[in-house]
Amino acid sequence: QVQLVESGGGLVQPGGSLRLSCAASRSILIIYDMAWYRQAPGKQRELVAGITTGGITNYVDSVKGRFTISRDNAKNTVYLQMNSLKPEDTAVYYCNRQKPFWAWGQGTQVTVSS
Repeated sequence: QVQLVESGGGLVQPGGSLRLSCAASRSILIIYDMAWYRQAPGKQRELVAGITTGGITNYVDSVKGRFTISRDNAKNTVYLQMNSLKPEDTAVYYCNRQKPFWAWGQGTQVTVSS
């Protein structure tokens, strides 16, 4: 069983930046396509950004040009750099492999508000 721990969230003003990190309990992220997801209150969880084992990335249209997903296989960590944050980015952010999923971590809360 893999345990995922997300960190780096917080309260930020519109236009600000945050960098989220995702670490796994076992050194296996290197062999999986990974992704960041988010869930806003009253909404379904959605895929925000994905990265393959080869480093190919994809993004939901609403974050293209603002968010960047990356991975450091040596550190067994996946990152999400979020710039030009908007209030509609407010959500709990989770990382996970691309389907089929492992058990979800606790996520990290991102709140964008003035």
